[in-house]
Amino acid sequence: MSYRLIVFDWDGTIIDSAATIVECIRESARDMRLPVPAPERASHVIGLGLHDSLRMAVPELQAHQYPEFVEHYRRHFRAREDAMALFPGMKEVLVEFSKSHVLAIATGKSRRGLDRALAATGMGALFAASRCADETHPKPHPAMLLELMASLSVQREGMLMIGDTSHDLEMARAAGVDAVAVTYGAHPEEGLRACKPLDCFPTVNSLSQWLRANA
Repeated sequence: MSYRLIVFDWDGTIIDSAATIVECIRESARDMRLPVPAPERASHVIGLGLHDSLRMAVPELQAHQYPEFVEHYRRHFRAREDAMALFPGMKEVLVEFSKSHVLAIATGKSRRGLDRALAATGMGALFAASRCADETHPKPHPAMLLELMASLSVQREGMLMIGDTSHDLEMARAAGVDAVAVTYGAHPEEGLRACKPLDCFPTVNSLSQWLRANA
């Protein structure tokens, strides 16, 4: 295996944000006096597009209530945003592989949210391109990966997707590209392995070792 392009998910893969996202979803439901989803349910929707996330996490939420819920969520998230950090060792991995590979991001975040996160972490210059859920079809639709392939002139066999959710792996499978999973993010290992990634990694270090040997 040898890849030219490595595509990373953001939340739960690069940055330690999954628990914060779950907390913000639950707090927003409380704000609107809706049934509060269990942590597992809220965690499962991480990485999906906005409407799919709300529909699955808080099924009692009516369509006309989406804007209000989103405002509550953004308020809670921004209040916690400065406390979030890259997973230990991830900055070193990104710097290392940006020297030998093209790096990109495919994320369920909005463009505004990703740009803010890249600026806050100082990681923006390491990525050649990115796609967000409000710019194209959200995960698990393959559009993000297909668009990255086209814009960066990379074939399917030259791309590797790295993510922490089944949505990432299903997107990769739909696009016909290889994928690996990290188990330190939003989804449990059992569900990730059911999507048949090349492998699963419990730490950033084990991921980086595999990349050195295979990417």
